[in-house]
This record gives sequence, structure tokens and C-alpha cells, in this order.
Amino acid sequence: MDGYTPAQAAAITGLPLAAVHKAIDSRLIRPRSARSGGSLRRLLTKEQLIYLQLEAEGLRLLPVGARREIADSIQRSPKVDLMAIGNGTVLFVEFKAARRKVEGQLKQLAHIEEMVVSDPEIMRGTPVFRGTRIPVDLVADMLAQGATAEEILEGYPTLSNEKIAMAPLYVRAFPRRGRPSRRPWQGKKARGRRSFALSSLLKDA
Repeated sequence: MDGYTPAQAAAITGLPLAAVHKAIDSRLIRPRSARSGGSLRRLLTKEQLIYLQLEAEGLRLLPVGARREIADSIQRSPKVDLMAIGNGTVLFVEFKAARRKVEGQLKQLAHIEEMVVSDPEIMRGTPVFRGTRIPVDLVADMLAQGATAEEILEGYPTLSNEKIAMAPLYVRAFPRRGRPSRRPWQGKKARGRRSFALSSLLKDA
């Protein structure tokens, strides 16, 4: 990829999206602007993702000046593993583990992108797992509501544990634009306990 959106940066590093935007607005990192689909997007480099990973691991506790120095150093020397900052009391910042974690998350993100397709002819373009009509955000939503992978597989046997586990990462990295899809079962109390196939949720889709 030629750059990563703030949403993707948040998904990869585990930082809240608001914290990513704050790092950008504070000019700790400086993304480039790119036009896509008539809108202007801010795209981050892999090195900036590594810096944000360090922020997620506690770098935010340092003064802004030190954090900016670290961010600039990573951008200038992408392969550096260790950096010393400070006068008198020296603080060593190790980059290798953060770089390895970011690279692992990027591989996972690329892998799940291959598992997902968005086609106007399928579920009106809703991202679904390739070869199915199962929306990725539906699976992520079920996990968020407490469903286990085993329960989801019972209703959707064409899925796999790997696909289910990666659904939240995809949804966070690629949030849908516009109004969220309506889920009539949310926010309502159960009136009783009944058993039914989870696949019935998509019966009328």
C-alpha cells in the first residue's frame, strides 16, 4: 500500500482513533494528503505507524518535544533499532519490537483483505467474506455482543475460526461510510429463549 488511513493506523496499533488524529493535529506525525473518490484523505507511512505503536505502548507519557524528536528520528532512519534522547538523564527508546508488531498486523490486515469482497450485486456492496453472503461487520458485531466463535460457526459453517477472529480488525480498519446499517435485534430485551440458526438473520437479506 502507498499509505495508511488514520482508521487503519488505529486498528493496527490499538490506539483510539481520536488519539491518532490528535497525534496528527499536534504535528507529531505529518501525513501526506491524497485525493480518492472526490475526497481528500490523510495517509500515514509505515514509519509513522511504528511511532503510533510506541504511543500505544506508553510514549504518550513523555513531553511533546521528546515525542516529536522520536517521530522525526523514525521517519529519517527507518531501520534504526535504538535511540537515546535527553540531556543528563538519558532515555533509550527501542524500536525493534514495535516495528515487528506493526509488520505482523499489516500482514494480518492484508490477509483479511483477500478474504473479503465488496460487490454492488452482493448485499448492496456490504463487505462480505469471499464466496459467501455473510457481512464481515455482522460477525464483528456478534463477537462484540458476546457470541463465541463456536456459536457463530454453528450458524455459519462456511466461515473459519481465522475469519471470525479477524473480522473486528477489518471493521475497525475499514469503517463503513454514511449511516450504520440497521440491526433490529440491537437494544432490545429478550422476551424468551429460543433456539434458531444464526443464518436466519440473513434469510431476507
